[in-house]
Amino acid sequence: MSFPVAVQLYSVRWDAEKDLRGTLEKIKEMGYDGVEFAGLYGNTPGAVKTMCREVGLEPISAHVSYYDLLEDPVGVLSQYVEIGCKYVAIPHLKEPQRPGTPNFPYVLGFIETIGKAAKALGIRLLYHNHDFEFIKIDGKYGLDIMYETIPADLFGTQLDTCWVNVGGEDPAAYIRKYSGRAPLVHLKDFWGDRSGAAYELIGVENKAPMRPKNFEYRPLGKGLQDMPAILEAARDAGCEWVVVEQDSPSMGLTPLECIKVSIDFLKTINK
Repeated sequence: MSFPVAVQLYSVRWDAEKDLRGTLEKIKEMGYDGVEFAGLYGNTPGAVKTMCREVGLEPISAHVSYYDLLEDPVGVLSQYVEIGCKYVAIPHLKEPQRPGTPNFPYVLGFIETIGKAAKALGIRLLYHNHDFEFIKIDGKYGLDIMYETIPADLFGTQLDTCWVNVGGEDPAAYIRKYSGRAPLVHLKDFWGDRSGAAYELIGVENKAPMRPKNFEYRPLGKGLQDMPAILEAARDAGCEWVVVEQDSPSMGLTPLECIKVSIDFLKTINK
C-alpha cells in the first residue's frame, strides 16, 4: 500500500505568502497529492478551494490556532469545510495551556467542545504534538492524557514523528499505539540533538540570534529518522495520508528544494 502524500504549506510559507497558486502548482509538479494549510495567505476559502481544484491538489487538512478555534469554533471551522478539508489540527499550545500547568484540565474541556463543533460540521479535529506534551503527569505523558480524556470520535492524532523522537519515544511504536486514531502522520526528519533553541526554528520563540548548531530540520532521508519503519507503522495503524513538513530549510537548500528532496525520497520507499 502506498500512501497519498501531502505537504504542510508552513514548510514553504514564504513562497505561499508571495504566490499561493504558483506555489501550489510547483508542489503538484513535484508529485504531491495534497496540501495541508497553515493560514490562507490573504485568500478567501472559496478562492483557495478553486485553486486546489484547478491545480489538482486535495486540500486534506489545516493547522488552525487553538485560540482562534476557541474564540469562534463554528465560524473558523466553516472556512475549512468550504475549502473541502476533512481534518483540522490544533498545531501548538502556548506555555500557559500546556500539560503540567494549572490550566491544562480546562484546556482539555475546551478542546472537547471544539471537537464537538467540528464533528457537527463533518470535520475531524486532530492534535499535532511537539515534545512538551511528553512531560509525565502521575506517570503518564501529557499527550496520552489528552487522548485518554477526550473521546476518539471527537479528537484524533496527528503525530509529528520528529517531535515524538525528540520527546524520547520511538515514532513507529507511538504511531502503532494510536492505531485507528491516526488518519494523518507528519513525516519530519532532523539531525543533531535536542536543543533548547529548537523552537526558534518554527517561529515560536525568538530569543537566540542564530540557529542552534547541534539541531536542524532536514529533508526526508537526510536525517536520523527511520522513515521506512515509520511508513510501515503508519500502514499498520490504518493511516490515510502522510504529510511532509520541514519547519525550516537546511543543507543550503531553499524551502521548495527541501520538499522536492523529501518527495523524491518518498517515491523510493512509499510502495
